[in-house]
Amino acid sequence: MAPARAESDTTGGSSVGSWRPAATAAHRSAPAVLPPSLRVWLGLIAALAALVVVGLGALYAGPSEPGTVDGWIQSRVDGVGPPWRYLALATDFLGEPAGAATLVVATVTGCLLLRRPRAAVLIVAGTGLAVGTTKLLKPLVGRTIHDGHLSYPSGHTAFLTALALVVALLATGRLALGRTAGTLLVLAAALVAGAAMGWAQVALGAHYPTDTLGGWCTALAVVPATAWLVDRMADRLADAGRQQRP
Repeated sequence: MAPARAESDTTGGSSVGSWRPAATAAHRSAPAVLPPSLRVWLGLIAALAALVVVGLGALYAGPSEPGTVDGWIQSRVDGVGPPWRYLALATDFLGEPAGAATLVVATVTGCLLLRRPRAAVLIVAGTGLAVGTTKLLKPLVGRTIHDGHLSYPSGHTAFLTALALVVALLATGRLALGRTAGTLLVLAAALVAGAAMGWAQVALGAHYPTDTLGGWCTALAVVPATAWLVDRMADRLADAGRQQRP
């Protein structure tokens, strides 16, 4: 076995020997999809979002009637007429299979053109796991709307929020944003995407408002964890490839 190599750290002109693991940022096969500066904050946000998903699921399990907050919001949003209804239908299409597939293909292609393969993987894995999580939770919660259709949490809202999160993470990495600016960009993107799709779902009567909140939080919980796993697996594959080289 080859001995570990000490690398120099040049700070202020001095060279100091230090031991570093093979999978450092300098050795990555591609830029990390989860910027190191955001890991702690997004980890905390993901944990809080997961608690909200579980809490709302427990609160609204079983009954098909809207809660107090749901009723108040629905009375102001549900049943909008033209031209807002057309906008709601167009937004809803983005979460339908055809619309979602078009968005995924377009964003994956963009990531590959920008030479960000990890982001391309995360778009597929992040959106897929976010929507898949909502499908697993729906029968467990059992909340229904309109003739028994399972409604909590909203898969449409989870999808668009997850996609926006990945795009914002990619932008944060390419622009080399710091912790504060990067976190604000990621949260702003998630909020805009989640609010747009959530509004469309409530306006069309497809979901209760708290269903969309659950879908939004599902994406916030799933995407950071998936991004961390993508980076970890990619680093391990890169390490294995280097060790096999003569």
